[in-house]
Amino acid sequence: MTTASLHHTDNSTPAIQIAATKHFGDLLAVDAVNRTVPRGEVFGLLGHNGAGKTTLIRMLLGLTSGSAGAIRLLGLPIPERRADALARVGALVEEPKFHSHLTGRENLRIIADARGLDARARIAPALERVGLSNRADDRIRNYSLGMRQRLGVARALLADPELLILDEPSNGLDPAGIVEFRQLIRSFAEDERRTVFLSSHLLSEVEKVCDSAAIIDRRRVLEQGTIDELAGGGGQELTIGCDDPAAAIAALDGHVGRARRSNGVFRVMLEGKPQPSAATVNARLVAAGISVWHLQLEGPTLEQRFLQITSTVGATP
Repeated sequence: MTTASLHHTDNSTPAIQIAATKHFGDLLAVDAVNRTVPRGEVFGLLGHNGAGKTTLIRMLLGLTSGSAGAIRLLGLPIPERRADALARVGALVEEPKFHSHLTGRENLRIIADARGLDARARIAPALERVGLSNRADDRIRNYSLGMRQRLGVARALLADPELLILDEPSNGLDPAGIVEFRQLIRSFAEDERRTVFLSSHLLSEVEKVCDSAAIIDRRRVLEQGTIDELAGGGGQELTIGCDDPAAAIAALDGHVGRARRSNGVFRVMLEGKPQPSAATVNARLVAAGISVWHLQLEGPTLEQRFLQITSTVGATP
């Protein structure tokens, strides 16, 4: 499957447009999500288990309707044009289900027959793409969770999709499999110009594979943007080695963000407006009579920003 095989219609239309809210009775399941995902991007929905990621994906696919707002996939309104949109979408939602007494290849043939003759020709390439060619004729009951996840992605590729929607696609994969899967997802966007929308609770995977992301917690999107923008919103972290960490933390109280001790040094977040620099922190410590022997400034990570954002949700001022 190459870029030439994709049946793109209008690349100027965003892959996903959503501005929606979802209630289950009195329970607010998704609160006023508003996001546009451009074509050819890997977009991550990052959140703890139970944050609302799967509900949002089910809304995108028309598996559950929104209570208010509007959703468009590839320019088509959902649920009004759901069948037309899903003909150009491949999806993996939660743990994929298959007929356990059949082989992987036989399961894909069932799906391909429902999609049409062209889909049959994509079975072998899809199995190869996900690394299952040598296990395709084994029965599903003998597949590991990771193998079923891979087969779920192969099933999604049978549509030759413009948009792939993947819910926790790294579940069950070993470390080597995660690396391979990361490369596979990047190739979908970079080599084939497919759009990938994936949900995950694995911060490092979102940071490494996605172009942009939204952080969702307690059913609300708290922040969104490119990976650099999301990480940079949390300030920089300064690692400090000195002769009296307790006195140093006291001297910096009120002048930097949170401080934490780790392995004989302590770390502080350089937050605020204006943001303090490593030089001003060092000067304050020296003025307090503290001997500083190590300073190392590190760029923020998505993990730091995620923990900072989600830890404040629901907190009382």
